[in-house]
Amino acid sequence: MQAEHFDVLILGAGISGVGAACHLTRKCPGKRYAILERRNAIGGTWDLFRYPGIRSDSDMYTFGFNFRPWTEPKVLADGPSLRKYVRETAEQYGVDRHIRFGIKVTAAAWSSEDGYWTLTARREEGGEPLRFTCNFLMGCTGYYNYDAGYQPEFPGQKAFKGQLIHPQHWPDNLEYQDKRVVVIGSGATAITLVPSMAGKAAHVTMLQRSPTYILSVPAIDPISSRLQRFLPDMLVYRLARTRNINLQRFLYALSRRRPKVVRRMLLAAVRKQLGKNADMRHFTPSYNPWDERLCVVPNGDLFKAIRHGKAEVVTDQIETFTKTGIKLQSGAELPADIVVSATGLNVQLLGGIRVEVDGKRYLPSDSMTYKGVLIEGVPNAAIIIGYTNASWTLKADIASEYVCRLLQHMDRKGYTEVIPRDRDNSRTEDTVMGGLNSGYIRRAIDQLPKQGSKRPWKIVQDYVRDVPILRYAPIEDGVLSFTRKQDKPAGVQPVRTQQSRAKASRTAIEAS
Repeated sequence: MQAEHFDVLILGAGISGVGAACHLTRKCPGKRYAILERRNAIGGTWDLFRYPGIRSDSDMYTFGFNFRPWTEPKVLADGPSLRKYVRETAEQYGVDRHIRFGIKVTAAAWSSEDGYWTLTARREEGGEPLRFTCNFLMGCTGYYNYDAGYQPEFPGQKAFKGQLIHPQHWPDNLEYQDKRVVVIGSGATAITLVPSMAGKAAHVTMLQRSPTYILSVPAIDPISSRLQRFLPDMLVYRLARTRNINLQRFLYALSRRRPKVVRRMLLAAVRKQLGKNADMRHFTPSYNPWDERLCVVPNGDLFKAIRHGKAEVVTDQIETFTKTGIKLQSGAELPADIVVSATGLNVQLLGGIRVEVDGKRYLPSDSMTYKGVLIEGVPNAAIIIGYTNASWTLKADIASEYVCRLLQHMDRKGYTEVIPRDRDNSRTEDTVMGGLNSGYIRRAIDQLPKQGSKRPWKIVQDYVRDVPILRYAPIEDGVLSFTRKQDKPAGVQPVRTQQSRAKASRTAIEAS
């Protein structure tokens, strides 16, 4: 089977993959690349999830790409608006022409002898086997399993006569008009579903084992909306972006330094939304702010649904499902026609593909990430992981920029291979997402890359501190090991574009 060769292969056509491709187009126009996407549409997470009210859990001024402004007035974008934004970005930069849809990559193997990656894949429809080779591999698949969310086995759930569904696989045309709905969970998905379903459902109950910190934010940014009347979109975008980055950093830093102060502020804001008679035990977490991700709601929509009697929050644990609902450990019963198990996701890096380096299996938990981008001991590979305490795309953007800088540097120096090497034995047991204590992170400790005790192996989760390291610091820092190799990959016949043929001709003339 003949393989098609590329300079760069990107796994995934979600917000990270499309962003990476746009950066390559802008910064490395001579590189021949492709995006391999298992699904049949652009968007990744925002195409997969279709539950009512699906929206970003970060403001769009920081969740949007740094090179293309978000111009809609919504602070938290709904799913359709996000899909449109990502799709239009891909079209604007010509990235859509480089996407191979319906291709599932099953394995990636690096050969030092040959100097390239070989990817084994198959078509989702029909199962046709495929092979690709590339000089550099970028994993932009996110960090969870697209096939299955986290679904615990509840006691007695088989006795339940209603519908039990997971938000990751929302049924088409689910009818919940005048139905009693119980949403199990207290994270971003649950607090989005409850007010969205409350308008049609007879009643919606959010059943949680423990509360989450919830912050209300404006649905529309009033300042940006006014400025857009007389300033260019990109300028307005950058002003709002800078403001929101600093606000996020301030709140996170204050949460770490003065957790009791932030706790009082957050709980006071909730009480103001719900009224003086609110039962605050349902909104008072046992942990400090930002030990788990802070949830946000636009214009307090969750609190409005509760105040109007269309929804309620119950803090308890499930004893068993019954035919007509859920019996709680307190003895209370929740009647339900539909139960939504918003219980989270299963962590999975690189889409679950098997990775080998010179015949040895690569396991993420056995290595660290260099600057949160490259992979310790793995040649010519990057994995794009966003922030846990801020917008995902902030880190995804500058990580992709760094990869472009690295590729440019390698071309200038004639390097064909780069490997990050830990020479100081700095590895710790903390994972790359070590700042969070969420359930899905705890369940995945043995699957996530580790981080080190100091930079460039330590993850700081801070955009302002990462920018100089990823955008401006010297590429050759004594940690990266580079190799020059003049031999072309044996047995690989790359498809050559007019641009690459012209470049080869110029090189031959200069050499002569």
